[in-house]
Amino acid sequence: MSNLIIDIGNTALKAAWADGVILGKTFRYQGEKMSDFIMSLVSKEKPDVMIISSVREISRQNEERFRKECGRLVLMDPRHVRYAEKYGLPSCVTPDRAASIVAARHLFKGKGCVVFDLGTTMTVDFIGADGSYGGGVISPGCRTRFRALNRYSRSLPLADAPEYVQDRGNDIITSIQSGVVKGIIFEIEGYLGQIPDYTAVFTGGDAIYFAKRMKNSIFVVCNLVLVGLALMAEDYVEEDL
Repeated sequence: MSNLIIDIGNTALKAAWADGVILGKTFRYQGEKMSDFIMSLVSKEKPDVMIISSVREISRQNEERFRKECGRLVLMDPRHVRYAEKYGLPSCVTPDRAASIVAARHLFKGKGCVVFDLGTTMTVDFIGADGSYGGGVISPGCRTRFRALNRYSRSLPLADAPEYVQDRGNDIITSIQSGVVKGIIFEIEGYLGQIPDYTAVFTGGDAIYFAKRMKNSIFVVCNLVLVGLALMAEDYVEEDL
């Protein structure tokens, strides 16, 4: 029994075939023809459940295309928000965050945890030891902060995250790098200081970069969203049995 799980983020699509909660090969696509890429994944094998988490709305035309290629289609996008209710989450929680929360509840069952998704945005979600959702925060991600400084200040160049970060910069570039990277680290440490008994979980494109720079013990789960989607897909399989 194989399910196809797909996460469409701000910059790229990630997908994987899953047997239960076991992920197979992961695919990544970054381009304009995401619907065609999805169709290519199902051209040779029809999934029992195809679950799509998307930050952008899936058109009704593509919804019908996908529905014909699987046993059951589950859409989680701005037009389909009932998934949140199913998992005791407010409707404002985006699909990728919902999947991360579901995965964290499963992987760290019985423990309070805080999930940091470090990508285009930095989201922080708090989960109680009983699995209850304790709210979250959203702020600009690392590269978004670099781009914002360059875009909204005529005097500042575009910088990027360096391998070595100085505590204080000694020129424009190193000052920007220190301000952005150290600022995010201080932000993370501030949240962790409020909940010292919680398990810290990092995911997203910059998870490893920041985990290496933290003093706290961190769990890095790069495919946390896909794990959550696999768990959600299994819930729908069980409903159909």
